[in-house]
Amino acid sequence: MKSNRRNFIQKLGLSTASLGLGSTFSAEAKGFQPKGNEDEQLLFIGDNIAVANTQYGKVRGYILRGIHTFLGIPYGADTSGDNRFMPPQKPKPWTEIKPAVWWGNSAPQIMEKRYADQYASFVDHWNYDDVSEDCLRINVWTPALDSKKRPVIVWLHGGGFVNGNGIEQDGYHGENLSRFGDVVFCSLNHRLGALGFTNLAKVGGDKLAASGNVGMLDIVAALEWVRDNIANFGGNPNNVTIIGQSGGGAKVCTLTAMPSAKGLFHKAVALSGSSLSGLSKEYSEKLGEMVLKEAGLGTNEISKLQQIPWREYIDIANRATAKMADEAKRMNLVRGGFAPVADGRFLDEGAFYSSNSHFSADVPMIICTTFNEQSPSRVDSSLENIGINEVKEKLKSRFGEKTGEIVDGYAKAFPDKKPVEIWSMVMSNRKNAIATADAKSKQKAPVYLAWFGYQPPLFDGRMRAFHCDDICFWFYNTDLMLTHTGGGARPRRLSEKMAKSFVNFARTGNPNGGGLPNWPKYSSANGETMILNDECIVKNDPDREARKTLS
Repeated sequence: MKSNRRNFIQKLGLSTASLGLGSTFSAEAKGFQPKGNEDEQLLFIGDNIAVANTQYGKVRGYILRGIHTFLGIPYGADTSGDNRFMPPQKPKPWTEIKPAVWWGNSAPQIMEKRYADQYASFVDHWNYDDVSEDCLRINVWTPALDSKKRPVIVWLHGGGFVNGNGIEQDGYHGENLSRFGDVVFCSLNHRLGALGFTNLAKVGGDKLAASGNVGMLDIVAALEWVRDNIANFGGNPNNVTIIGQSGGGAKVCTLTAMPSAKGLFHKAVALSGSSLSGLSKEYSEKLGEMVLKEAGLGTNEISKLQQIPWREYIDIANRATAKMADEAKRMNLVRGGFAPVADGRFLDEGAFYSSNSHFSADVPMIICTTFNEQSPSRVDSSLENIGINEVKEKLKSRFGEKTGEIVDGYAKAFPDKKPVEIWSMVMSNRKNAIATADAKSKQKAPVYLAWFGYQPPLFDGRMRAFHCDDICFWFYNTDLMLTHTGGGARPRRLSEKMAKSFVNFARTGNPNGGGLPNWPKYSSANGETMILNDECIVKNDPDREARKTLS
């Protein structure tokens, strides 16, 4: 399936020239020289331009506005056939210089009707092209191929553990942050959903012991690639920061509880998504058995699961998940389906961050959520005039007899908010983020907490501080992601402070000095929270009393 991304960008005026960013000539980039007031050449590509070494062979990228860009570098082998459900294998070495000028395949996922919601397509203008099990690819943006040893940032995309890719939004691009902060920025694709997290260990034995976690083991393999190769791209393998949003935030937390990830990263950032435990081993094993049953196979035929076309396999797995719905409820699971499994071998059992002797205790962390992860009135202006009693009716199916107390608690804590905004803030509550921050704060490395409240002037102001909106601010991409920000000086001012603070954190483990007010470490007692908005301010747990109603 091909996206209409190019035409969409042209219609919005998001061409490279429209970004207003300066260029830097590289010693490699010898060619056209401007005359007088003429524009400089922005893009350089050729036989001897942007060629880098990896342990598997050389790759050739390009230089855009002074940033060396490498897209779709293999960090693992094709995961189809006999490699399905297995830990990632090393890619085969190559002798010729491999082109690295286009994105790698997205991991298998359901693509039908991806663009059916026109408003969602407009806001996020998803970037999806080919989908394949040959998807283990990493992208790299760097200011230079030298020995400077810059901080390395590794981006983990959202989409739960089921959807997404490393560049599904333009706000994920690393060029601007690489230039702004003099850092090396990486993003990657890895196995998702049923192909990444079907636990077949009980029915398949030790050969398939890793099957419930191979999607996360792919990320570990990518981090190993960073460790072994990033020095060739001007990066420091001993200073790596992982950052993810939504499902990517949960991936960040999961990596802090994976023994094989120890030492591969040194700082962590979780945006609008966190996790304190893996999926139940018991449930995942029963789901694996149900998948085999739904496929009509016996335990002696398990290898046939590796030969079923991936789209057909996902359908089989989804039917199995539906049949396990009652079991998930019986086990009181927060989530069912396919996710990293707390098997005690590849992913720790028990609660994350529960020990000061665990390697995660040495990893500083930033946790951030948005005020309005869910905004019910974005495409329905009639809800702007809803009353507080109507809000209680809307939320009753979720919160039952406690609904009135919860809504009143949030209305009292935020008296300046309209009823529709109270509805949004209840649905977007910080309960999970605070639980993660509380757990992490008991370890020796600091945790910093933020709450993003910037509201873009789009959809008549109804978007509010929505899920995903903060990503482009952290990455200095507000002028690239116009459908999230509106563009211009206002969001750029906040982005400069957030991006610089993030770069400081990536360098030192402390975000201070980037233009935000003094950002104190989080403590459970005070709940120190950096409010990110046109005016940034630190408040002590501003929604504590409201959150108490959720318990």
